[in-house]
Amino acid sequence: QVQLVESGGGLVQAGGSLRLSCAVAGSIFSIDRMAWYRQAPGKQRELVAGITSGGSTNYADSVKGRFAISRDSAKNTMFLQMNSLKPEDTAVYYCSAAVVASPRASIFDYWGQGTQVTVSS
Repeated sequence: QVQLVESGGGLVQAGGSLRLSCAVAGSIFSIDRMAWYRQAPGKQRELVAGITSGGSTNYADSVKGRFAISRDSAKNTMFLQMNSLKPEDTAVYYCSAAVVASPRASIFDYWGQGTQVTVSS
């Protein structure tokens, strides 16, 4: 079994910073792409940032220049450094990882339980 556990969410004032972490635990052979998504009340879940196993990254236009995604492959952990936060960044943030659990297993997308980020104006 594979579990993703997020941490680091909370309440912050506009202009502040937060750092989210996502730890992948369990039966892991390899991890391919990892990503952060977010879902605000009444809105669809959207991609915030993604990172490949090779370190290539992509970002939603709304967070470019403010957020930075990174990963520590040795520790199966991903991070999202969020700076210059805005009230519109308020959402539940989810991490996702494409994991191969064993040498003969297929790749499968796993999701964390989500962590709340609230930015006050």
